[in-house]
Amino acid sequence: MSFREGKECEESKSVSQNGSVTTTQLTIDESLLVDPKLLFIGKKIGEGAHGKVYEGRYGDQIVAIKVLQRGKTSEERAALENRFAREVIMMSRVHHENLVKFIGACKDPLMVIVTELLPGMSLRKYLMSIRPKPLELQVAINFALDIARAMDWLHANGIIHRDLKPDNLLLTANQKSVKLADFGLAREESVTEMMTAETGTYRWMAPELYSTVTLRQGEKKHYNNKVDVYSFGIVLWELLTNRMPFEGMSNLQAAYAAAFKQERPSIPDDISPDLAFIIQSCWVEEPNMRPSFSQIIRMLNEFLFTLSPPSPTLPPEPNNEPEAATSNGTITEFSARNKGKFAFLRHLFSSKKAKN
Repeated sequence: MSFREGKECEESKSVSQNGSVTTTQLTIDESLLVDPKLLFIGKKIGEGAHGKVYEGRYGDQIVAIKVLQRGKTSEERAALENRFAREVIMMSRVHHENLVKFIGACKDPLMVIVTELLPGMSLRKYLMSIRPKPLELQVAINFALDIARAMDWLHANGIIHRDLKPDNLLLTANQKSVKLADFGLAREESVTEMMTAETGTYRWMAPELYSTVTLRQGEKKHYNNKVDVYSFGIVLWELLTNRMPFEGMSNLQAAYAAAFKQERPSIPDDISPDLAFIIQSCWVEEPNMRPSFSQIIRMLNEFLFTLSPPSPTLPPEPNNEPEAATSNGTITEFSARNKGKFAFLRHLFSSKKAKN
């Protein structure tokens, strides 16, 4: 069933005096609403561009409570209410062990989304707390698999997240797994509206999202779920390096470098060529050349299977072939020596590329 066919969502169109359609409002089914009298808001634990997140209680359950802004003008209020309704409806429709569990929502007196509270911190805070020490390789791959499984489930349900980044990934209490949160920018895949870039997310956003500044006025930017694959490539790079992508650049500089100079974060020499190949496959410029999340899961599992107890280290092979790089050290292609090492991975999604 498509998103719009669900009973949770009813659409009504506002019509101006001249008969033109001005907006499409979404309404939330009453079954998804919680009693505001049972909600108790505690200390603030997070804040974003469109709202704040608090620790709280719903009845006898400890929960996370996201309070969204209402807006100042009538147009802004209508847009934010529509955004709120869309997020609620999508969260209520997808259930997965690596997605934060939706509990309910409240429209009045505040726009509120209630979810399970994860005692662990965000992936971003966790990485910063151990920086510059990197994650253990197996931990990094397991986190990446958790993220890929969550994204694969969203895509299977026709949802594009559009804001995949470490801030929106939450660790469980034992710090053994990761769950994806925040559907504030998520969209149904059939919707082709122009993306509005959000401050602070440029480092993880696919170039085709924020390069809309080059479009003629009134022209819409079409994209597909491969924007999430690009973001995953950046997150995987972070998991393996524990560094900030596009270090030394502002958000806008990072956006310009990725969109117009086709630059990407440099991949350290100590990262396995197999993992380097997965990363580079995810952030290639042409969206349809990026793998799907089901293919990413297979490649990561394939790599995880190759991990074994340490063995005596052999002398490194000489490498006289320089890697092509940009002025800031961004790697643009692999040497011929490395290409053979991960050739076995290419066949996993070569058939998909042929179809595209």
